[in-house]
Amino acid sequence: MTPVMELTIFWLATAVTSLVTLLPLWQNPAWWVRGLDFPRLQFISAISLLSLLALWRLDFKQVASWSLLLLNLSYLIYHLWWILPYTRLYPKEVKTNTHPHAHLTLTLLNANVLATNRHADSLLSLVKKHQPDILVTLESNLWWQEQLSSLAADYPYQIQCPLENLYGMHVYSRLALTDQTIRYLVEEDVPSMHCLITLKSGDQVRAHFLHPAPPSPAENDESAPRDAELLAVGKRVAECELPVIVAGDLNDVAWSSTTRLFRKVSGLLDPRIGRGMFNTFNAQHTFIRWPLDHLFHSHHFRLVSIKRLSLKGSDHFALFTSLSLHLHQDNGRAHLHANATDKHLAEQKMAQENVSKKDVPVPK
Repeated sequence: MTPVMELTIFWLATAVTSLVTLLPLWQNPAWWVRGLDFPRLQFISAISLLSLLALWRLDFKQVASWSLLLLNLSYLIYHLWWILPYTRLYPKEVKTNTHPHAHLTLTLLNANVLATNRHADSLLSLVKKHQPDILVTLESNLWWQEQLSSLAADYPYQIQCPLENLYGMHVYSRLALTDQTIRYLVEEDVPSMHCLITLKSGDQVRAHFLHPAPPSPAENDESAPRDAELLAVGKRVAECELPVIVAGDLNDVAWSSTTRLFRKVSGLLDPRIGRGMFNTFNAQHTFIRWPLDHLFHSHHFRLVSIKRLSLKGSDHFALFTSLSLHLHQDNGRAHLHANATDKHLAEQKMAQENVSKKDVPVPK
């Protein structure tokens, strides 16, 4: 192969890296645009490999070779900027409590079970081993509800919404749940759950459990419904004086512009920042993974632990999070804050789907 042909091939590859890097800057909600928010890690790997190959194969006496390399290195730095907060190189957003008081602790196991999965025994084993205060299941249908009925003795407080459309949801709790509401905020077949949790200390925590539909050709052509649901909840919890958690499979990665906007308008903290990515999807493919399952919380909590757990038969890992309530203390500070442009964008996205913060229940 001639040097000219090699340079041409490298420039064609750089055209691809340019496309996948620059296209997400376009605020178009189309699935094929917003889907590029997800594989930042994979883009980093591909661009790094391309840059190394360029160093090996190209003649750097030519300006074209230097231009190609510098362009790809700029893309590499840009993608690294997005994921940097989810590495140990970044300051922790939430402080750690290694010796929590049991009556002030809230533990939650978030599990997208995969509706067609028939290994309910794996989830029951995780519950038995880790003893979460609250189990949240996503994609759980009537079959899953029947399989998990044995939890009733230890988890007497339940919210059940079995559906066969991949958006069924269940909450099982040892702690008292009050003012329970199931609401279809944006789409008529996609539920969300809202309630008050009473800790052993008597303190109350407001909880919102979500599973909006993803932007994909098989689900929604656009990310607009997902974005609107997240932002409506974010705007609502920003007004809450009680401790708050928002958890579930949000079908969005932690570093996307939408999730960043949610964090800005809600004021909630992300316990993964400074600790790791905790990629929960796809559990069946090592190279294609990103963080889709989340737990965000208000400044009232410190983190005890967070870990990813294997769930047999599911395409998601389960996410186990333990929080400790510390009222009136400095538990960490949000790294993101909404400005006027952010607030306007959030209102615009909600208006497109005819939803507002007033549609989100306020458990009392």
